[in-house]
Amino acid sequence: MGLDFETMQDLQKKFQEKHKGKWQELCPEVGRDRILYMIIEAGEMADVIKKQGDDRIMQDEETRKHFVEEMCDTLMFFNDVMLCYQITPDELNQAYLDKFEKNLHRW
Repeated sequence: MGLDFETMQDLQKKFQEKHKGKWQELCPEVGRDRILYMIIEAGEMADVIKKQGDDRIMQDEETRKHFVEEMCDTLMFFNDVMLCYQITPDELNQAYLDKFEKNLHRW
């Protein structure tokens, strides 16, 4: 299965539905917490780089697996933030392309 933001959001919605009643609903107020969790997970990615180094990420299967897992955790919270603020994959796509064009001509 290929993953795009629409698919990832659908998966996050299923995950959220499974834990309905146990977890907070995804809304703007919860979005702030999800951003903090996302930053913590990004910090865990950075920690793998700091403690294991680039070479181990590129050459050691277990280190690489751990690094990619932390990337996935970060991306899951990123998708939660999108859902909390009702940002659609199309909206993100257009903003990304617009920002890319702006940056392309910036320097």
